[in-house]
Amino acid sequence: MTPAPETTKTDIQTQAATAEALGRAAAIMARLRAPGGCPWDREQTFDSIMPYTLEETYEVFDAIERRAWPELKDELGDLLLQVLFYAEMASDAGYFTLRDVAENLSEKLIRRHPHVFGDVAAADANAVLRNWEQIKREEKNAKAEPERPASMMDDIPRSMPAMLEARKLGSRAAKVGFDWPSVEGLFEKLGEETAELREELVAGVQNERVEEELGDLLFTAVNLARHLQIDPELALRKTNAKFRQRFASMEQEAGGRAQMEAMAAEELEQLWKHAKTSEKQRGEKLTPEERR
Repeated sequence: MTPAPETTKTDIQTQAATAEALGRAAAIMARLRAPGGCPWDREQTFDSIMPYTLEETYEVFDAIERRAWPELKDELGDLLLQVLFYAEMASDAGYFTLRDVAENLSEKLIRRHPHVFGDVAAADANAVLRNWEQIKREEKNAKAEPERPASMMDDIPRSMPAMLEARKLGSRAAKVGFDWPSVEGLFEKLGEETAELREELVAGVQNERVEEELGDLLFTAVNLARHLQIDPELALRKTNAKFRQRFASMEQEAGGRAQMEAMAAEELEQLWKHAKTSEKQRGEKLTPEERR
């Protein structure tokens, strides 16, 4: 096993400065929540902060996609604020402290990287992932109630975005071989689910069956993305961004919303095609990094 590099004086100074900065941020958060602090911060609860956490996460994604590194620094700070907020509220309630969170994370990182901090060999990233999953299973089984064995799906939160949950469910099931054997099988399944949805629509009733069949179609599409090793959330975000850009181009060419509202469907389609052509021409002039 390759020995870990020695920690230099500069490394130690950087780590100390980082610890000091994090400690200062935590102290500020504690002051905001303390008596005489900020009325808004003091009123917040775990439930009231949750929407902000999701919003900040997506803003981090957006900054990364745009390669806006100065903005990413700010967005990561906003995301860190969410962690500090939850930890301070938990400390107020007597559940745990920020120190508990950090120590728990450190122990988990060491425990799940035995190829770095122990004597386990891992020749490549795939071996690391196999070790990681094995350790997670052992941890889960150790926490399981004696009368109820842990399910493989128990640690996949129902509260996460549905697309991400679907991808994780499919990936977890695949670990025991419950999966489509090939991409072609998923294309066939897409056709099957599309046909079943159309059958419900032919009945002319918007009911729970339509919702269920549409859900099945979306679930299959997410699993197709997994087989193609594509993150469906990021793929859809890129398509959303592309649609925004093309529609904005349509608005500009038409002269605004009022002019578009007066156009026929065929005219709008022509604007769309022109926006696509212009986008392609611009893309051909960009470097691969600029296209991201």
